[in-house]
Parts: sequence; structure tokens; C-alpha cells
Amino acid sequence: MRSVRRRAPSAGSRLHTPSLRRRVTATVLLLLTVMVAVLGVTTDVVLRNRLESQLEQRLQDRAQLGVALADQIPDIEALAERLEGNGVSVKVVNAAGQVAVKGPPIGPQPGRGPGGGPAGRNGADTAPGGSGASSDSTGSRGSSGSDGSGTSTQLPPQSADGVVVHYDNVVQESRKLPDGTWLTLQADSGEVDRVVDQTRIAFLAGAIGVLLLGAAVVRPVVGRVLRPLDRITSVARSIGKGDRGRRLRPDRPRTELGTTAQAFDDMLDAVEGAERHALESEQRLRDFLSDAAHELRTPIAGVQASAEHVLRSDPERAERERTLLALVRESRRAGRLVDDLLLMARIDRGLPLAPQPVELRSLVAGAVESRRLRHPDTALLVTGDDVVVDADPDRVTQVVGNLLDNAVRAAGRTARVHVAVRRTDAGEAVVEVTDDGPGIAPADRERVFERMVRLDAARTPGDSGAGLGLPIARGIARAHGGDLVCVPREAGDTALPGARFRLTLPLTPTAASAARGHRSPVGADVPLVARSGPPAAARAGTPAP
Repeated sequence: MRSVRRRAPSAGSRLHTPSLRRRVTATVLLLLTVMVAVLGVTTDVVLRNRLESQLEQRLQDRAQLGVALADQIPDIEALAERLEGNGVSVKVVNAAGQVAVKGPPIGPQPGRGPGGGPAGRNGADTAPGGSGASSDSTGSRGSSGSDGSGTSTQLPPQSADGVVVHYDNVVQESRKLPDGTWLTLQADSGEVDRVVDQTRIAFLAGAIGVLLLGAAVVRPVVGRVLRPLDRITSVARSIGKGDRGRRLRPDRPRTELGTTAQAFDDMLDAVEGAERHALESEQRLRDFLSDAAHELRTPIAGVQASAEHVLRSDPERAERERTLLALVRESRRAGRLVDDLLLMARIDRGLPLAPQPVELRSLVAGAVESRRLRHPDTALLVTGDDVVVDADPDRVTQVVGNLLDNAVRAAGRTARVHVAVRRTDAGEAVVEVTDDGPGIAPADRERVFERMVRLDAARTPGDSGAGLGLPIARGIARAHGGDLVCVPREAGDTALPGARFRLTLPLTPTAASAARGHRSPVGADVPLVARSGPPAAARAGTPAP
């Protein structure tokens, strides 16, 4: 059997919005109608069965009474008269064929001829034993019965002994007495039909009244139940007119209407949050453009001043060379700033990378070696594991170089910088760069990653750049699936007292599985010292004091 899938509504399709009040009212009335109908049918069936059972029980009681009176009342006429009454007709046929009939006439009988007689020849009743006897036969005492109006009551042949039969609105039971006499009792079941019909009419009238009353009551009740929807509409319209602070705040958010109201409030909070975020982003963009223009103005002004000085003053050769060198420095500074701005824009759009397996400790050692040449008085210590990561080596070198430059600039020319490389059980490689500078205040540990943010002179003396290095470094780290954070010192930490930056990068799948199954012993860490001391000290891994 092929399954049928319901198509999801398209984004541009219109929402089907029938009247909820009418649908709920119609549904309630329909259910009420079904309940009344089921109750009516059940009542009809139960009442009919009950009345028919009572009628059968009445015949059975009269038959048992006839059996008990048979010895006391040998006269069949008297016996029939004794048992007749309360809607029960009696026919008594003794062994001699005499017939006594008493009681009101009963409805049409099956198998009768046109005269109401039995279906036998000449309309004669067929008595038990096969003897024919007419209800008005001569010589038979009590051979005919009357209801007092002169109308004779004729009964059909008796049924099987003790069996109650139903036919043509007639209920009949026959009993054979000990002396061979047959006792047949009949009752009209039409009375049951009349009672049931009257009950049906009364029930139908009551059901119509109940439905009309339900229709009059259900609609306002449904309106009261749906009143929270009117409030939701009112709040939505007031918000559309500018009252942004209004909320529904349902007291029971787990109900149907409560869930809708809570979702409405959450949507408004999300919309306001998105609007606030957009305004903040716009303001940050304006500030960023203003800061970028300010940063570019200085080198451009220097380039312009140097060029005008060379053109107008015609300086001596030495002075001209100094001016041109200053011009080159300022132009390079402007070029670096423009490159940083372009890189930030590329990071925002999604920085393209060329990842490959990279031995992280060797890459860090190369970056440290290049800084050693530029800062020979700074002690640079590298320790850690041989870790392989999936990364773009040029971009990771850029991040590590930025962290080293910041550490050297913050710690001073004769300071110490420690770089630790390790792997974690979570399948990550960690590079921590720590210096012995003044450190970073807890309130500034996240702010330093904002664009164009520079800390005070105690942390960044001299030319500290445009404040884009750390934001770019974090963007590159996150583009690799890692992160860059400034972490506080842990209790009992004996490392350098300055700032500590932690770079995390994902390991290669092979290295990650190895990290989960095996940790390199501490003794395997081979420190590398890059400083201006003798080579032996560098190989020993002991930083200069």
C-alpha cells in the first residue's frame, strides 16, 4: 500500500482561517446531537426489552398459577375465568376436547382463515391430539368466550409446552397440565409499542429542547473561552501602533492558549532582540568606519606631508632620504591597516582556508625563531607535545605571530614569554602564550577582541597598532573550528604573571583518536628556548633570568 505524504504548505501560501467560534459551536452541537441520538436509541431498546420481558413474565406467572389451580378448579370455564384479566386472554382445552376461552380479543393471528378461525378445514380449531372442536361447538361447556361485548375471542393452537412465542403483536405461552389439559395464554404486545412510541415522542421533544438550549448557551460560552485570542489580537495591534513593551505573560503557559501566548511573547522578544542587535551592529559599523578613517588619516597625512616637503623644499640628499623613509613607513602602515580591514571583511563573509596536516609545535617554533631575530633580548620558551592539526599553516602562523608580538610588546624588550603546546582528551590542540607583563584586567579579557579596541599604555606602550590584531586572530581561529580566548591564571599557578591567551584547534582524526587513547608523558616535552644566549642554553630549555 503506497503511503500518502502530506505536502508542507509553501512559504507563500495563505493560512486557512475559518471561524473558530463557529467551528467550535458546530462541533459541540454535533457531539451533543450524537450523544442525544445514542441515548435515545439506547433508551428505546432498553425500554422495549424491559416491557416485553415484563409481559412475558406476566404470562409465565399466569401459566404457573394455572398449573397450581388445575387440581383445585376442575371446571375449565372457571379456570379460564380465574386466569383471565389484566390484558391476558386464556384458552383452556381439556382432554375431552372441550374448549373455554376468556379475555379480550387479541390482534390478528397468523395462519387464520377469513373468519378468524384456525387454518384447518372448515375453520375448525385443531386441538392438541388432532381433534377438531369449534369455539362455539354444541355440547361443550364454555366452548366460546366473550369479552362482555358479544365479540368472541378465538385463540390459535397452543405452542410448545412452556415456550413463549411472538407474532403479529401477540405474545403467547402454552402449558400442558397434568391431566392432559392444554392452557394457552395470550397478551397484546401492541401496548408495548404504544408506550415506546409515546416515550419516543417525549424524548424527541426533550432532545430538540436540549439542542436549542445548547445552541443558545454554547455560543456565548465559546466566546468567553476564546476571549484570550481577542486579547492576543489587541496586544498585537497595540504593538503595531508602537507600544513595543506590551506582553501577554500567560499565567499557565502549558495550556493550548498559554503555549500560543508564550510563543507570541517569545517572538516579540526575538524581534526586539534582532532589532536591538541590528542597531548595535549598525552603531559598531559606524564606530568601526570612524576609527578606520581616523587610523588611516594619520599615515595618509604623514605620506602627504612628506611628499609635499620633498616637492616644495627641495631638501638635501640626507634629509630627502629621511623624508622618503618616513613616507615609506607611513605608506606601509596605511597598507597594513587596509590589509587588516580587508581581512576582517573576508572573515565576516567566510574566510577561505587551505587546511592540511600541520605539526603544530614545529610551526610555533618557527614563529618563535623569527621573533628571536627581531627581539634578541626577549626570552622565548616553547614546551609541549608533538601535535598534528588540520589547519591552514599560513593563517595559524599569522595567529601565533600576533600573539607573540602582543606578548613581546606588553612584556618589554627584556621580558619572558612562554609558549606551551599540548593536546586535550576532547580532541583539540591547545597553544597557550603567557608573558610576564602587567596582564589584562578581568573586565577587559573579552573586550580586547573587539575591533579597534586598545588597552591603556601600561599594557600597550608605544605604537600599538589599530586594534585589529586580536579580532583577526580570533576570526581565523574560529574559521578553523577552534577559538581564541584570554584566560585567567589558575589557583596555585607558578607560570609567568602576565596575560595568557589560549588558542584551540581541532586535531586531525588520527591524532584525535590517539589523544583519546594515549597521553604523551610529561617527560616527552622538549623545551625550545629562543634567545640571544649561547646555543647550549637554548638546547637545555632554560630561560634566562
